[in-house]
Amino acid sequence: MGKELERDLGLASVVAISIGAMVGSGIFILPALAVGIAGPAVVLAYLVAGILVLPAALSKAEMATAMPESGGSYVYIERGMGPLLGTVAGLGTWFSLSFKGALALVGGVPYLLLLVTVPDAWILPLTLGLAAALVLVNLVGAKLTGRLQVGIVAVMLGAMVWFVIGGAPSTATSNFSGFFREGPGGLLAATGLVFVSYAGVTKVASVAEEIENPDRNIPLGILGSLAFTTLLYVLIVAVMVGVADLSTIGDTLTPMADVAAVTLGPAGVVVVVVAAVLALVSTANAGILSSSRYPFAMARDRLVPEKLGAVHDGLGTPATSITLTGAVLLVLIAFVPIMEIAKLASAFQILVFVLINAAVVAFREGHAAYEPSFRAPLYPWVQVFGIVAGLALLTQMGLVPLLGAVVITVAGLAWYLGYGRKRTDHEGAAIEEVRRRVGEDRIAETRAALSQPGYEVLVGVSEHTSPERERALVRLGADAAVAQDGGVSVVRFDVEAEQVPLDYAATVQTRGDREFERFTEALAAETDVPVSYGEVVSHDVAHAVVNVATSHDADLLLLPEDDPGFTGSPLRGGVRWIRAHAPCDVGTLSAGAVDDIRDICVVTGKGPYNPVKLALGDALASVNDARMHLEYRAGRYTTDHRTAAIEAYHGDVRDVVESPGRTAVVRSDGGRIATPDLTLVNAADGVALDRDEPVLTVHLHEGNRTGRLGRLLERLSF
Repeated sequence: MGKELERDLGLASVVAISIGAMVGSGIFILPALAVGIAGPAVVLAYLVAGILVLPAALSKAEMATAMPESGGSYVYIERGMGPLLGTVAGLGTWFSLSFKGALALVGGVPYLLLLVTVPDAWILPLTLGLAAALVLVNLVGAKLTGRLQVGIVAVMLGAMVWFVIGGAPSTATSNFSGFFREGPGGLLAATGLVFVSYAGVTKVASVAEEIENPDRNIPLGILGSLAFTTLLYVLIVAVMVGVADLSTIGDTLTPMADVAAVTLGPAGVVVVVVAAVLALVSTANAGILSSSRYPFAMARDRLVPEKLGAVHDGLGTPATSITLTGAVLLVLIAFVPIMEIAKLASAFQILVFVLINAAVVAFREGHAAYEPSFRAPLYPWVQVFGIVAGLALLTQMGLVPLLGAVVITVAGLAWYLGYGRKRTDHEGAAIEEVRRRVGEDRIAETRAALSQPGYEVLVGVSEHTSPERERALVRLGADAAVAQDGGVSVVRFDVEAEQVPLDYAATVQTRGDREFERFTEALAAETDVPVSYGEVVSHDVAHAVVNVATSHDADLLLLPEDDPGFTGSPLRGGVRWIRAHAPCDVGTLSAGAVDDIRDICVVTGKGPYNPVKLALGDALASVNDARMHLEYRAGRYTTDHRTAAIEAYHGDVRDVVESPGRTAVVRSDGGRIATPDLTLVNAADGVALDRDEPVLTVHLHEGNRTGRLGRLLERLSF
């Protein structure tokens, strides 16, 4: 058994980590940018942003009490939405938190330079040294990190409260005139920008495995810190706007210090600078602490190398994960334009919050083991509001941040497909619930298809169709019809050249025509269902087949595969055109004799079995007293968990169909069912068969096909 992380973070540490992760660049730097977008309404933007963060905070607090494990957003999204989205969320959040930690350290420099003058050449080494020191602190242990965070936050909050109390009497109501001068668009754009000021509220969940009494301390810490920070933000920004001219705020890199110089004097400037530096350092510290737990948690699920999940014997911390995170932080500070990248990461953070709200819905509606001690109120409306609001905010972030979020998402998908997929056997609650519901819908549709009365089959042949193939087609059509009290129509389609009048061709009785009549009469005598037969002369066989199928109100059209009589011409399509325009399902039979049918195999590979195909196979098996086997072609990386789910679905299908038979989930390494006498496949599945037995390929009519969204859900869940 691997080493466990020690639970030594109390409520004070939880609140301190959460507040420390929020209070940083969001209040010391961003107001200077946001005021130019929303004007005085920047005060309201901070309030709206705090409200919009609340659904994710509630959702994450709930999931943290059900799964108090390191990894935060990654763990919840991976367990709820599956390892693919979990990988995207884990890698993306890890990078975004690293970006923000670097931004906090770089953003603290302008405040520090108000007190200390150093050569420009020293700035970067000082920033890198501070980052390295914080990495070392995190390596020593979470307990020391939590204590450091409590001290930093206490000093920082004291200074910020003094800023509000000391500046409030100096505010001028005239500065708030034209409050909505930039309109709703400006307010939403500013809200999207300052939204990242609250992103750290849920970071504490990433160290849930190290929190004492997580059922109580996690929700109290998250919700309490969010409420307090929102109020503090609004008051600080209100003082800024009420004291200083908007243009002054917008032209400075140190807006709080400039306002403190007016309201609190030199001593206030010193205190604010100290608070700013401490706040930005605490943001970086909390960022290292929480972001390093993402690769740690992902390593446990084998989505990243296992070394990242190792706990150091002496330090008791995930040293490899922290070291890697620190290395990324140092590289970002040294080489990357951190401000722009932080904005890109912020857009992805909003997307992660959307997924967090969706994950709660997946857990609540699914059947996975999920027992949180704290439940978010007003479910599911709070989560729906959070999802819609988050997506709306993404549209206000601008094109570049959206593209950045897409790039990070694609990178996460590529990593999962290239590395994680072959190593993990996890599935999310959402996938399991979708599979269950899709399977239930397919079972209900199969039950309805099995009881369809008056099933009419049209068999189309040509002068090139061999007697053996024609007999096989008529026999299959008759068997399918007799099972559901239907009938069979056999039509021979003769194609004449354009210059030959059809009236004349129809009166000419050839030797082939007479042989066809005698042959179909004999076939009709062999069957137990009504069989009618006739001939159609046409210049365009494809249109003729479709017209006859329409006039016969056929449910199934059977054609010989690769028959020269149905190939059409370059200008007039053949079988492909018939499939696209036929008013019913179309089945094409490959070459080979269909004699004594004892074993039928229904094969699928991209989703559950289509009800039409199952009903047809069951009808053929019932009439011939045969067995209908079910063969699911699994993908290369199909997990054991998914295989077990498909086998359970096979059992549900067996409870509905009448015919007996075996089932198999076939992988590339073998295990296939023995060669049957007839195989049924769905054309849309694209299943490649390496068998010699006749194959009936079913092309479903659009009315029997699943919609695009349904097909996507089927392929994701099966």
